[in-house]
Amino acid sequence: QVQLVESGGGLVQAGASLRLSCAASGRTFSKNGMGWFRQAPGKEREFVAAINWSGVNPYYADSVKDRFTISRDNAKNTMYLQMNSLKPEDTAVYYCAARFKGGLRTYSDEYDYWGQGTQVTVSS
Repeated sequence: QVQLVESGGGLVQAGASLRLSCAASGRTFSKNGMGWFRQAPGKEREFVAAINWSGVNPYYADSVKDRFTISRDNAKNTMYLQMNSLKPEDTAVYYCAARFKGGLRTYSDEYDYWGQGTQVTVSS
């Protein structure tokens, strides 16, 4: 059974940093595209960042560019999201996702596996 499990969320003040992790089990994702999405209360799920199997040239939403960094360790079957200079508007449930195929994708319906989400709350 394939599972994606996020961790690392929490409550922080504006300007702080958090590092989210997404640990995969049940199959290896070393050749698959992966990504992070988030959903704030009352809003639709939105794309945050995506990374291909090699980790080269990841792609970011404009709202997080230059503040967030997506990375992966294929040997550990784990993906990360380093979040710096957090803002209150970053408050959301953060989800990791993986594709059957490789490549970078920004639409949630192009992902096949999802984690359960981890809450990130940024206070002002």
